[in-house]
Amino acid sequence: MQLDFTNTTHLDDRQLRDMVLHATAGWSVGQVVVRVRYSRGADFSGTCVYATQRIYINLGKHLRYPYTMNTHIARGKKHLGQWVKPAYTVEFADGLQVAAFIYLHELYHLLVKIAARNTRQKETMCDRFATRYVVANYGATVRDDVGAVVSHSRWDVQDLDHFVARANVKNQRHVVQAPLAVTHDQQHAQQLLSFGL
Repeated sequence: MQLDFTNTTHLDDRQLRDMVLHATAGWSVGQVVVRVRYSRGADFSGTCVYATQRIYINLGKHLRYPYTMNTHIARGKKHLGQWVKPAYTVEFADGLQVAAFIYLHELYHLLVKIAARNTRQKETMCDRFATRYVVANYGATVRDDVGAVVSHSRWDVQDLDHFVARANVKNQRHVVQAPLAVTHDQQHAQQLLSFGL
């Protein structure tokens, strides 16, 4: 991986860079451009621009910690004939953890693209991938809609690594990819994560 990284927030450059390198280890992503900056008012947002492999991490200057974020990680349930999802939140101790979640969410969008999977409607998978990382590496807490701690087995219910296995470094030795021809429309295609909570 080649990393083009800048940070214009109060967060520590080295910690952010180390997190990005650690989170991306084992994935064949080539060159990734990561920009960490303040948002223009939202609590946070993230963007992955596929054509340039650029990931933006935008953090609200006003955030106070611990910070609780709504996610899409809960498993859907059938209730009165309709599918509903419980509201699961993730509790972060600091800005580094929020930045890590956003980066991992956007990285999974990029891995889906690199693995030549359909990129539509992957928000739940991206949230689960990001949650798995912040829980394992920072001890972030997942809670349900009444504030009870949710066990790992209730939300980590997909084989996310297998879904993007073609983007794994081990598998890249056996894959010959055609040269990437980017159309004008594709240059502007991007994934956006933005919750104004």
